[in-house]
Amino acid sequence: MAMIDDGIAPRNRPRIGLALGGGVARGWAHIGAVRALRRYGIEPDIIAGSSVGALVGGVHLAGRLAELEDWAKRLTKLKIVSLLDLRLSSGGLIGGTHLVAEMRRHLGDTRIEALRLPFVAVATDLVTGHEVWLREGSLVESLRASFSLPGVFPPVDIDHRWLVDGALVNPVPVSVCRALGAQMVIAVNLSADLIGKARRPGSLVPTAAGFDLLKLLEEARPASGVPAPSTLNALTRRIFRRDYEGPSLFGVMVSSFGIITDRITRSRLAGEPPDVHIAPRLGHIGLLEFDRAEEAISEGEAAVERALPELCDALSVFGNGGREGLRG
Repeated sequence: MAMIDDGIAPRNRPRIGLALGGGVARGWAHIGAVRALRRYGIEPDIIAGSSVGALVGGVHLAGRLAELEDWAKRLTKLKIVSLLDLRLSSGGLIGGTHLVAEMRRHLGDTRIEALRLPFVAVATDLVTGHEVWLREGSLVESLRASFSLPGVFPPVDIDHRWLVDGALVNPVPVSVCRALGAQMVIAVNLSADLIGKARRPGSLVPTAAGFDLLKLLEEARPASGVPAPSTLNALTRRIFRRDYEGPSLFGVMVSSFGIITDRITRSRLAGEPPDVHIAPRLGHIGLLEFDRAEEAISEGEAAVERALPELCDALSVFGNGGREGLRG
């Protein structure tokens, strides 16, 4: 465990693993959680992430977390729409080329094995359903595979295997940290606050995107880089349009994926519990509301603050003196 330079060295320090869970736009909370843990002098020896958890973990180990935070905080709904290159023939509703180009601009040709700590991005084999641990190769391609939400982003071909979102099989990869030798595992679970908050007060529509995506597409001006309304074909309109006071087809897909990952998370964590469970309260944030980064990041920090007693207890058990091993 690398310690922040605060003059406090832990006794008999444990080998710490950090498991960062999936949660689409709610994943910005991982930025706040990582920052808060570092503030208390805790940085893991191993990071494993699924979906957006892999994105934040990989970017952090590449030394680009500050850039990711700045980019996330500058996102607007219009900017989000400009990154969504709709192409229904790609194996997903969104091609993802604009987003990948943005990732490459910041991460370049970084390889996982060149990161400063062991890192695993979890993905799912679309053919066999097997859990795939990406431990080497292109960081950008591995992250892209790990967050390829089925039906939304196209699957990614890595070593002749079609890979999709790792949250389908291991939403909070505690087991990966254990397998890589972590003695103490801290998990950040983005799905702990979803049930009962799946819709906003006064609305019967589930909080999927968090906003009317089709309306934004149709109102966006061509100068913004967003496709003009005339370029949206009939099928695209049907996928995103609400013809009644209910969710769109796209909303049903995204909300269903959230339900599936929530149930899988509960099952996996029951059998493979972390030593410290950090649970940001994010149920009110839509799965595609990437423009609410500042709010999510703050809640990630707050979740770590709430977990401090649990962190102290775990550190005490694993031999570094509890609160004496924490800064602040």
